Amino acid sequence: MKLKPLSDRVLVEKIEKEEKTESGIILPDTAKDESPVQGKVVAVGSGKVNDNGEKITPSVKVGDKILFKHGYGIDEIKIDDKEYLIMKEEDIIGIIQK
Repeated sequence: MKLKPLSDRVLVEKIEKEEKTESGIILPDTAKDESPVQGKVVAVGSGKVNDNGEKITPSVKVGDKILFKHGYGIDEIKIDDKEYLIMKEEDIIGIIQK
Protein backbone atom coordinates (compact mmCIF):
# COMPACT_ATOMS: atom_id res chain seq x y z
CA MET A 1 0.00 0.00 0.00
CA LYS A 2 1.18 3.53 -0.76
CA LEU A 3 0.18 6.67 1.15
CA LYS A 4 0.23 10.19 -0.31
CA PRO A 5 -0.04 12.78 2.49
CA LEU A 6 -2.41 15.69 1.96
CA SER A 7 -1.74 19.42 2.33
CA ASP A 8 1.42 20.16 4.36
CA ARG A 9 1.73 16.71 5.92
CA VAL A 10 4.87 14.59 5.67
CA LEU A 11 5.26 10.80 5.98
CA VAL A 12 8.45 9.97 7.89
CA GLU A 13 10.35 6.79 8.66
CA LYS A 14 11.87 7.19 12.12
CA ILE A 15 15.59 6.57 12.42
CA GLU A 16 16.22 4.79 15.70
CA LYS A 17 18.62 6.59 18.00
CA GLU A 18 21.61 4.85 19.51
CA GLU A 19 21.01 3.67 23.06
CA LYS A 20 24.49 4.63 24.18
CA THR A 21 26.92 7.44 23.50
CA GLU A 22 30.20 7.11 21.60
CA SER A 23 32.01 6.83 24.96
CA GLY A 24 29.79 3.89 25.97
CA ILE A 25 27.36 5.60 28.38
CA ILE A 26 23.93 3.96 28.17
CA LEU A 27 21.16 6.54 27.79
CA PRO A 28 18.01 6.13 29.93
CA ASP A 29 14.62 6.27 28.20
CA THR A 30 13.89 9.69 29.73
CA ALA A 31 16.94 11.22 28.04
CA LYS A 32 16.01 9.74 24.66
CA ASP A 33 12.40 10.99 24.77
CA GLU A 34 13.29 14.65 25.32
CA SER A 35 15.87 15.04 22.58
CA PRO A 36 14.98 15.71 18.93
CA VAL A 37 14.46 12.65 16.74
CA GLN A 38 15.87 11.92 13.28
CA GLY A 39 13.84 10.58 10.41
CA LYS A 40 13.79 10.07 6.66
CA VAL A 41 11.06 11.67 4.53
CA VAL A 42 9.14 8.98 2.63
CA ALA A 43 6.32 11.07 1.09
CA VAL A 44 5.28 14.74 1.06
CA GLY A 45 1.91 16.41 0.52
CA SER A 46 1.41 19.01 -2.20
CA GLY A 47 1.61 21.95 0.21
CA LYS A 48 -0.47 24.18 2.45
CA VAL A 49 -2.86 26.79 1.05
CA ASN A 50 -2.54 30.22 2.71
CA ASP A 51 -5.33 32.73 3.38
CA ASN A 52 -4.93 34.23 -0.12
CA GLY A 53 -5.51 30.85 -1.76
CA GLU A 54 -1.86 30.45 -2.79
CA LYS A 55 -0.22 27.06 -2.36
CA ILE A 56 2.99 27.08 -0.29
CA THR A 57 5.42 24.46 -1.61
CA PRO A 58 6.88 22.21 1.13
CA SER A 59 10.52 22.81 2.11
CA VAL A 60 11.27 19.09 2.43
CA LYS A 61 11.40 16.43 -0.25
CA VAL A 62 11.43 12.63 -0.37
CA GLY A 63 14.76 11.28 0.85
CA ASP A 64 15.60 14.24 3.12
CA LYS A 65 16.98 13.33 6.54
CA ILE A 66 15.19 15.52 9.07
CA LEU A 67 15.20 16.44 12.74
CA PHE A 68 11.89 16.78 14.61
CA LYS A 69 10.54 16.93 18.13
CA HIS A 70 8.29 13.93 18.83
CA GLY A 71 5.09 15.05 20.53
CA TYR A 72 1.49 16.13 20.20
CA GLY A 73 0.10 16.16 16.67
CA ILE A 74 2.42 13.51 15.28
CA ASP A 75 0.56 10.31 14.45
CA GLU A 76 2.08 6.84 14.34
CA ILE A 77 0.74 4.64 11.56
CA LYS A 78 1.51 1.16 10.24
CA ILE A 79 1.74 0.40 6.52
CA ASP A 80 2.56 -3.12 5.35
CA ASP A 81 3.84 -4.06 8.85
CA LYS A 82 6.23 -1.10 8.93
CA GLU A 83 5.78 1.83 11.32
CA TYR A 84 5.81 5.44 10.10
CA LEU A 85 5.04 8.87 11.48
CA ILE A 86 2.83 11.44 9.79
CA MET A 87 3.28 15.07 10.81
CA LYS A 88 2.77 18.60 9.59
CA GLU A 89 5.77 20.27 8.02
CA GLU A 90 5.81 22.81 10.89
CA ASP A 91 6.69 19.94 13.29
CA ILE A 92 10.05 19.55 11.49
CA ILE A 93 12.95 21.38 13.17
CA GLY A 94 15.34 21.16 10.22
CA ILE A 95 16.90 19.21 7.38
CA ILE A 96 20.16 17.41 8.18
CA GLN A 97 22.67 18.22 5.48
CA LYS A 98 25.66 16.04 4.61
